Amino acid sequence: MASPQMLKLPEVLSELGMSRAAFYRMRARGKAPRLVKLPNGHLRVRRVDLDEWLSKLESPAY
Repeated sequence: MASPQMLKLPEVLSELGMSRAAFYRMRARGKAPRLVKLPNGHLRVRRVDLDEWLSKLESPAY
């Protein structure tokens, strides 16, 4: 079984088109995707968590 793809924070920010400051503000409000903090302090986001988070933001077009 393959391990889940882990994205570095700059990769996530680039994909979202978001600044680091905006991401951290969103994280402080509890609105960011789930993060994994590695023992070295670096942050990662699992690809499946990012995709799930993005799908929850979708709203139907009327």
